[in-house]
Amino acid sequence: MKPLIVLDIVGLTPGLMGEPTPNLSRLAREGFQASLGSVLPAVTCSAQSTMLTGLLPRSHGIVGNGWYFRDLSEVWLWRQSNHLVGGTKVWEMGRERDPGFTCAKLFWWFNMYSTANWSVTPRPIYPADGRKIPGIYTHPANLKPTLEGQLGQFPLFNFWGPNANVRSSEWIARAAAMVIEKHRPTLSLVYLPHLDYDLQRFGPDFQDISTQLRAIDRVAGELIDLARRLDMEVIVLSEYGIRPVSSSVSINRVLRREGLLAVQETLGWELLDPGASRAFALSDHQIAHVYVRDPRDVLPVKRLLEGVDGIDYALDRDGQADFGLDHERSGEIVAVSAKDRWFDYYYWLNESRAPDFAPTVDIHRKPGYDPAELFLDPKKKLLKLQIAYKLARKMLGFRYLLDVIPTSSELVRGSHGRLPDRPEEGPVLICSSRKSQKSHFEMTQVPEVLLETIF
Repeated sequence: MKPLIVLDIVGLTPGLMGEPTPNLSRLAREGFQASLGSVLPAVTCSAQSTMLTGLLPRSHGIVGNGWYFRDLSEVWLWRQSNHLVGGTKVWEMGRERDPGFTCAKLFWWFNMYSTANWSVTPRPIYPADGRKIPGIYTHPANLKPTLEGQLGQFPLFNFWGPNANVRSSEWIARAAAMVIEKHRPTLSLVYLPHLDYDLQRFGPDFQDISTQLRAIDRVAGELIDLARRLDMEVIVLSEYGIRPVSSSVSINRVLRREGLLAVQETLGWELLDPGASRAFALSDHQIAHVYVRDPRDVLPVKRLLEGVDGIDYALDRDGQADFGLDHERSGEIVAVSAKDRWFDYYYWLNESRAPDFAPTVDIHRKPGYDPAELFLDPKKKLLKLQIAYKLARKMLGFRYLLDVIPTSSELVRGSHGRLPDRPEEGPVLICSSRKSQKSHFEMTQVPEVLLETIF
């Protein structure tokens, strides 16, 4: 076996490779570069699960970054338990070939309680006073004090939110290097999210894209150099490409105006009530799972959505089967946006009734993905002074509400989730070895490529 480091550089596409990526380009020249097929939905949790099992969402069950748990009548996004992912994982396939096969899973999703030998993943601490404290979860548990002792606290607020930047990818890369040097795993899976941030903020054509490409290329280059020094192979891949978008589709507002979506009034604001709704949408970038309570409503709701501006098509169960998305966790209908649009989660019709979490970074309470969390609200005056005041209250132990995020979608200029129109707009695979050399791979073939490179 020859050990392998896999770098998941989110948002990297063949079209972004070039002068700003000297380390990645050198790797491609020494080995090879190929386009990589996508899965629907082309989002993090679904793509990663396919790359680690070789299965489509119909089989591994990860139909998005979250879904509606019908037995709880609740929406849950960004869960971490690996028990949610069906199928045999690539490191388990490796152990079937050689019992000595080991794996480090570093910040890839569904990282808790897996059968990987070492794992590290973000795990904020939420004390009863309302604070959010950066933290990580590790297996084994003693890995956490080792990493934090050497690297300091994980920069959670640079991992997601208005301050998201390359610092989080740098921390992850340094943590990965520590684990790799000490334990020498057969397979090391490393998640580097930096490109995702500004590509979603500003789109793939923004002026500063070269600076951000150089930043992530530098981080990746340090791990590529480590692999060369330790005589390890390297594979670089990505989950999806990001395309430019002009505006969002407020799919839940469409359903509410038709009397299909229900809310509960609480303390003057409105909360989505999924269990009482005849139909509601869980928005996830350019995909929306629409959950329809009564089977008799499925066809009328599908026809309604097909007539909405910004929705390209709507898939019932038969249509989902064509994309391998026909799983019980999927909505009765899956809506796909037009290529220059995306779905927001907003369901309130009057801004004064928006819930208190809407203008905050809160990935768990919002019933859908919210890329507006990457921005500070430009309409709020003296915002930096307000933030400083609220953070001072936090340090003094007072409760506070960091309501600094816009509750409108016009700032977002990049999204993903649809299948790409052209290979250069989709994911990429770069390998230091020439063993599996081809010009294109399907995402379901990734486990085969990883194992062939190792064995």
